[in-house]
Amino acid sequence: MKNLTEADYKSGKVDLHIHSNYSDGKADFKEIIDSAKSKGYRLISITDHNTVEGHKKFQDEILIPGVEFDCWCGYVFIHLLAYGIDVNHPELESFMAKTAAETKDEITRLFSRRNVKKLIAAIHAAGGIAVLAHPACYWAISLERLVKKLISYGLDGIEVYYPYPRFRKIVKFHSSKDVIKIAEKYPQLIRTGGTDFHGEQF
Repeated sequence: MKNLTEADYKSGKVDLHIHSNYSDGKADFKEIIDSAKSKGYRLISITDHNTVEGHKKFQDEILIPGVEFDCWCGYVFIHLLAYGIDVNHPELESFMAKTAAETKDEITRLFSRRNVKKLIAAIHAAGGIAVLAHPACYWAISLERLVKKLISYGLDGIEVYYPYPRFRKIVKFHSSKDVIKIAEKYPQLIRTGGTDFHGEQF
């Protein structure tokens, strides 16, 4: 992932933010993999909300194990992507959804009590990296201050390549330019990207 560039994400052959019907997406997990392979994708990650059940059943050479956790960082509700994790690692178990509503229902997910500092530590213990998803969407007075706090907790990356004009345009509080400036200011952060796909056919 560290070797991926902006051109890779914009090529349409890398997508590290996809949802299946294991959470609030509509497409079948295995069908997403098959479709991506038929279309020549190099890498994908299916990042269902608070669950890795799909990854426990299906693996593939183009598929990076991933999950998108709902949690709070102070007063800001955030989504934290985890990539490259051991999906069976015991330290992640307590952070996983215990009910279907915790994977599918946005209101239920707002009541998440995950401790973000402990979550990042668990992601690292499971061999993964922690990436802040769609940063421009957060109701943070200072986006940079939020990112700096997360870096102090061990944040590894930031989702820079994201289709804000097409998706989440109603809940966008900062600009994609703000995100790029922060990524440039903190070059240690890995830059990732994805479409946040939730549809029926990938």
